[in-house]
Order: sequence, then C-alpha cells, then structure tokens
Amino acid sequence: MTATTNRPLRHAVIGAGMAGILAAIKLKQRAEDFVVYEKAAKIGGTWRENRYPGLSCDVPAHAYTYSFEPYPEWQAYYATGSEVQGYFEQVVAKYGLAADIRFNSEVSALDWDAGTNQWTVTLADGSRDVFDVVIAASGVLHHPRLPEIEGLDSFEGPAFHTARWDDTAPIDGAKVGLIGSGSTGIQIVTAINKKVDKLVHFQRSPQWVMPVPQFQYTEEEREAFRRDPALIDAIRFADEYIGNIKRFTDAITDIDGPQMTMIEDVCRQHFESSIRDPELKEKLRPNYRAACKRLIYSWCYYEEVQHPAVFVETGKIARIEPKGVRMADGTFHELDTLILATGFQADKFIRPAGVTGENGMTLDAFWATRPTAHYAVTLPHFPNLFMLNGPTGPVGNFSLIDIAERQWDYIDQLIDLLRKGEAASVMPTVDAHNAYEERRIAAAKTTIFGSGCTSWYLDATGVPASWPWSYDAFADAMAKPVLSEYAIRTPVAA
Repeated sequence: MTATTNRPLRHAVIGAGMAGILAAIKLKQRAEDFVVYEKAAKIGGTWRENRYPGLSCDVPAHAYTYSFEPYPEWQAYYATGSEVQGYFEQVVAKYGLAADIRFNSEVSALDWDAGTNQWTVTLADGSRDVFDVVIAASGVLHHPRLPEIEGLDSFEGPAFHTARWDDTAPIDGAKVGLIGSGSTGIQIVTAINKKVDKLVHFQRSPQWVMPVPQFQYTEEEREAFRRDPALIDAIRFADEYIGNIKRFTDAITDIDGPQMTMIEDVCRQHFESSIRDPELKEKLRPNYRAACKRLIYSWCYYEEVQHPAVFVETGKIARIEPKGVRMADGTFHELDTLILATGFQADKFIRPAGVTGENGMTLDAFWATRPTAHYAVTLPHFPNLFMLNGPTGPVGNFSLIDIAERQWDYIDQLIDLLRKGEAASVMPTVDAHNAYEERRIAAAKTTIFGSGCTSWYLDATGVPASWPWSYDAFADAMAKPVLSEYAIRTPVAA
C-alpha cells in the first residue's frame, strides 16, 4: 500500500543567480518551504562576478528576461552587464526574495540518506540542514580558469582574471596586456582601446565574428513598452531572435546544410570587408569553421581592433617576467597591467562541493569521464537532485533564461510526484541515462562544435558537452518527462 496524500517538502536551492532566482520565484508562488544558499554577499551569479569594461549580454535585452517579468527600461537592444545585474536585483526585490536567501553560505557537501529520502546540506562553516529536494542552480561560468604560463606570479603590476576585476589597475594611458580572445577579450578590446597608451592583445586563436545591430531605445520607446507589453513580446518573439535561434540550431546539427552555409558566408563577408590592413587580416583569420567555437556577436570589434593603440600578438608566450611578457621568438612586451580573459572551468558546476548519492556514489566518480545529466536536468544515483543549466544542455548564442524556464517546467512535474505523495524519490534509471548519453555523444560528434577546433564546449575526451539536437527538440523534451525512464520509488504507508 502506498501513500497518496499531499506532503510538504523542503527545498534547497544552490545559487542566487539567474536560475536560482527563477527557482525561488516558482517555489514562492507555490508557497513552498525553501532556502536559497548563495556563496557570495549578493545575488547575480555571473553578472555579479563579471563587471569588466565593455561587458554586455549577447542576447537581445528583451529576450534575456523572465517570460513573466518583462522589463521596459532596457536602454539598448543589447544590455550592459550592469543593467542585467540591476534587472535581477529589481526582480529579487519585487518578489521579496532577500529573506529567503542565505548569503555568504557556500555549500560544501550534499549527502543522500536513503532511509529518510532526504539530503543533508553542509555549509562551509560546518552548519547543516535537511531537505527533501535540492535544486542545483550554480551555473557554469563561475570558477575562473587561470593560464598555466611560466612566471605569472612574478609580474610586478596588477595581473588578474576578468571575473576578479581590479578597479585600481592602471588602464588610462597605460601599457596593457590582454590574454584571451573569447567574448570577454573581444568586449574589453572595444571598451579600452581608446583609453590605453598601448594594448597588446595576446590571442591563441582568432574568432569568427557575427555582425549584429546595436541601437539605443528612446524614452518614447520605453514609455511605449511600459504602456503596452505586447510591444516587448514582439521583440522577444521576432524572427530576428527566435528565427535566428532555430536557424542556428539547425545549422550546428546540419553542418553542410544551407543554414550553416549562410552563417559562414555572413561571417566571412564581414571579416573580408572589415579589416583593411593585410597583415592584421591574416592574424585575425580563423582556421576553423564558423560556430565551432562560440560565435562572437559584435557590432564594432573589427573597427575597434584596428585602432592604432592595439597590437594583436599571435606568437607563443614563453613566460611572464616582472615587467611584461616574453614571447618565444624573444620579443618583449613591456606592460603596466596584465588582464587574463582566459575563461572558466566549465566542467565544475556545483563542485567543489562533495556530493554523495545512493549507495555511496559520489558526483566525482559519476563524472569521472565527463559531466553529464539526463536531458541536462537529472542524474542517476542522485535522487531528488535537479539541475538548472546542467551539463549536456543547449549552448550557443541564445537566452539561458528561456532554457532554464523550460527546464523548470520539466523539474516541477517530477517534484509534483513527491508533493502528491506518489513518490518518495525520483531519479533517472542508469539504463535510460546511458541510452540518452549514447545517442547524445554520437550526435554531438557530428555537430559543428566537433568539427575541429578547441573550445570550452569540449569535454576532457574531446566530445562536445552540449545538446546536439534542435531547439524544438529540446522544447519537446522539456514539455513532459518520460516517466518510464525514471526510477520512481513510492513511499511506504504509515
């Protein structure tokens, strides 16, 4: 006999960034018992951590909002990082979430108790609490990756990762070195090139750049957005965004099809027509296919990188010295400030927290080959643990808010089994997950991400760690869990 009555649940949400705020709002609207654990002193996640010059979101501002919380006040088509952070702070205030968030509370361990069907959450200060459900919303880009370059610690001036921006570092009128040419490096070039005496941009490999429009919204337009939210929806669902996203996912999964050809043609034409100096053009010419790395969306990079203060250095760095950077060919770049735009450890997720699930299985052991999750959301061996923007989820130039909202709808249906007393615990079966991973890996290898470049999209074995099917396929998968793929353990009646 099994219980069928509703039962109250306690939820732990890890992280108060975009996804954690979403989970908190949804749980609060249900009048659920929950706590959000945030390791930092304020909300925002990656938008809190990153505040370097030029930071902007490469998703149109009106598409990078919660579907239920449009924002008419965006200043431009693409928003600055500080604007995005401000948006999340306003949402937290509007929904009264501050009291539900425990700041400066880093989760150090999660331990499953099969006897009680609960998780014990241990914080870095040693305190503990017990929960029925854990929502891991820690995000991906929050553990900075530092380059392994000889002598980095010997540099006499400020040397820092972009996610640890040093406001005291000399920039104006200074000789600045910038290592890294992903989105962060590109944005910094466009922001400081006219301020410095010299900017040496060290890049291991150049990037394909997709040209995009950027324009300011007028006060009249913002007033129209305030009066009529349908005008916001017209932007959020416009073909310029939704159509481009669907075409993009079609392109990455059909790398010789017409959509990928169009992307490559646009990027190539933009490149060829924008760089005037032949030597610089060859430095900036990628040797891999467009979109193999994450596409750079920029309305001004090619123009700004041609500023006379910028020198693009494509040689190999030999070592860092107290006064600057020594190249393998002997060239020395004297610098006052060294900026490390070298990305993040994208395979960490909620780690270094130690997670121990059923029968002593640890997350480190389960992820020994690669981080993985069933449809990017759930994990075998780890009951009642759900991930937002977890491993193998969609990656690309589109709104992770939209992805998280779809994942929440999927998660909420599984949690509902627990709420209704129809299950004491739920997790995907090993067989179902293995079958999913087998399909995913085979498909991922044929995507543009696996076409022959190095990027943070690739796992330790060189397999793209991503959703390898279309946007519509992801939306369909998130619409309803396939319960036959889950081990659903019913509670024993009292």
